[in-house]
Amino acid sequence: MHSTSPLNSLRTWLEDNRLDGMIVPRADAWQSEYCAPFDEKLAWLTGFDGSAGLALILKDRALLFVDGRYQVQARVQVDTDAFEIHHLHNEPLAAWLQENVTAGTRIAFEPLLLTNSDYTALTQTPCELVPLAASPFDTLWTDRPAPPAGLIREMPVSVSGESSEEKRQRVAQCLAEKEADYLAITLPDNIAWLLNVRGADIPTSPVPLSFALLARDGGVEWFVNGDKLTGLPPSAIGGMVISPQDDFIKRIQQMSDGKRIWLDAESAPVALRFAIEPHGHILWQTDPITLMKAHKNPVELAGYREAHHYDGAAWVNFLAWLAQEVPQREAAGHPLTELEAQEKQLAFRAEQPGFIEQSFATISASASNAAMCHYHASVATNKAITSGDFYLNDSGGQYPNGTTDATRTLSYGRRDAQQRLHYTAVLKGFLSLITLQFPSGSQGHQLDAFARRALWEMGLDYDHGTGHGVGHQLLIHENPHRIAKKVNPWPLVAGNIMTIEPGYYQADSHGIRIENQVEIVESQPGFCRFASLTLIPIDLSQVDMHLLSDQDKQWLDDYHQQVREALSPLVDSDARPWLFAATAPIRVQAA
Repeated sequence: MHSTSPLNSLRTWLEDNRLDGMIVPRADAWQSEYCAPFDEKLAWLTGFDGSAGLALILKDRALLFVDGRYQVQARVQVDTDAFEIHHLHNEPLAAWLQENVTAGTRIAFEPLLLTNSDYTALTQTPCELVPLAASPFDTLWTDRPAPPAGLIREMPVSVSGESSEEKRQRVAQCLAEKEADYLAITLPDNIAWLLNVRGADIPTSPVPLSFALLARDGGVEWFVNGDKLTGLPPSAIGGMVISPQDDFIKRIQQMSDGKRIWLDAESAPVALRFAIEPHGHILWQTDPITLMKAHKNPVELAGYREAHHYDGAAWVNFLAWLAQEVPQREAAGHPLTELEAQEKQLAFRAEQPGFIEQSFATISASASNAAMCHYHASVATNKAITSGDFYLNDSGGQYPNGTTDATRTLSYGRRDAQQRLHYTAVLKGFLSLITLQFPSGSQGHQLDAFARRALWEMGLDYDHGTGHGVGHQLLIHENPHRIAKKVNPWPLVAGNIMTIEPGYYQADSHGIRIENQVEIVESQPGFCRFASLTLIPIDLSQVDMHLLSDQDKQWLDDYHQQVREALSPLVDSDARPWLFAATAPIRVQAA
């Protein structure tokens, strides 16, 4: 409990330091989507714990900017008497400042928390941006969790498919071609991939929070706290210089004189720009590791496939248990809850060989809770799972050789005509995209409309992307590829791993999403298609079958046969009858 609110504490600090306001992004120094508890400043200040957003705190106004996924959630979690809720993309902070503040308004920010792109946009506004040398949260947040100190482990070549030395030389060649002296690496998943390591600083995101400098000769200086390295064999860090994490900015300042340093404008903190510009030169380009990492090698691809067999078995055991438990518990008068379901699902995953942890916090959402795209069940919000509503489950696992992500929307009773139509439209969009053949090198925004067409024809849409990259035992949302309305310039080619996940959400009523993880494979010269990695039956009980094409039905039958054949040897014996029924041909299920 606080004697005064975090918001009032920060305003007092701003007044004491002769500042008119402060920008508080939902970010850490690595622009992590999911932050360690130590870095959850925005959540402490506002109560909003979503993965994207920022606050602008002024003397007489407080604004929270969140994207379309979190418009409902923000209004549930945040005191709307204290905070105005704005759309992060439709009315961005820079545009708001341009229209609402006067020249000379002193707005503070932490240079490690803003990217160069963010900072550049804000310099076009009337305000005076004031970089802070120290964070006010270091003193104001009195019960702040300890900084993360997760142990780092080796990712063997037998799983990664390529040695760290080979990767470093590939990246060094990029530096030589661009005549850059150093690459400053600030993205933890890029460092993990490059050095063939994995970490434990952030729950569900197996990355080590650290920084690195790669020289044109392939040499690496790794800025990482030494106590994280105690579990690594000496061979895993051979040939590298190890320096304290906090020395990174100072080292950049020391060695930048006359040097050309490669920075990623979308992810590097603007603190690096401030450190380099007085004496050195900056090459602003996307970190080359980002695209290399997205092109999976044959060993990585084989690992994904194996991981999805185990994860699919866990899903089937869970869904078979749900199919029995939900009606029995409802009939007995004490229905199953969201929290009970996600706990049981985790137990089924934990039984699978090699399971490490979840790949993100499970979304276990019944009825109106599912209308919040990134809802997470709590004691306060925990709803029953009954025959009267849809139940949406979005979850995944981290395995030694892969990362999984899938969503299923389920029903244990008949939905009304409108809800059935919504479910059918989402399924049609999913099928439209997953059956698509497209030219190799197509970009995500060029494919996005295929997943939305059935909803658009009904005058409906969803306010999130249709697909994202997935890391190899790394981040669940991996750059650079996206399938969404927003332009994504990166070519989709064989060897990329993506998701396909259209949805529909009606506030205070229901939410629907169907998601498979897919591998992009060559279908014929110059063209690609999606091959499903996810092996989980799709609930067809609420589908208006007459709205599906023969091609749609054939794909579903073929997919369900693949699921049945792959998983029947792996699932629990008492789940096998459910699997056979759930994957029966459509004509049999409809009979």
